[in-house]
Amino acid sequence: MITNEYYTCLVETYIDTVYRIALSMTGKVCDAEDITQNTFLALLQNKKGFESEAHLKHWLIRVTVNGCKKLFRSPWRSSCSLDEIPISFQSPEHSDLFDALKALPLKYKAPIYLYYYEGYSTAEIAKILKIPKGTVCTHLDRGRQMLKHSLQEVENDE
Repeated sequence: MITNEYYTCLVETYIDTVYRIALSMTGKVCDAEDITQNTFLALLQNKKGFESEAHLKHWLIRVTVNGCKKLFRSPWRSSCSLDEIPISFQSPEHSDLFDALKALPLKYKAPIYLYYYEGYSTAEIAKILKIPKGTVCTHLDRGRQMLKHSLQEVENDE
């Protein structure tokens, strides 16, 4: 069983990572907040324990991804969107990249986020998402191509 102090420390350490993954996959602030809350509730209720900090982090990411997938299967979806909140970027290119990332299909968002933002290798992503390493590489490649195509369209429109 996790003590209150240790649980608070874990939440402070991993809440940003869990929230960013949920937000990148769902594209909606309110859904990301719900998934983040449910992930940490599951951590509080977990009785098995963890072998290491890496195992704990992988478990949190896996629970987050599963929560996002479960949300997309649900017939009830909330209506607030990332477009409803003001987000400022350092340059227009960052804004365009964010918009292109939001438009990607779910199966490409998670590998791209985990690879580029969290720094996981393709082998680690394969373990986290429980898919073959080759599939991770394919999803990364296709996601990059889709981002490139989207960004080229934006550039051509300007």
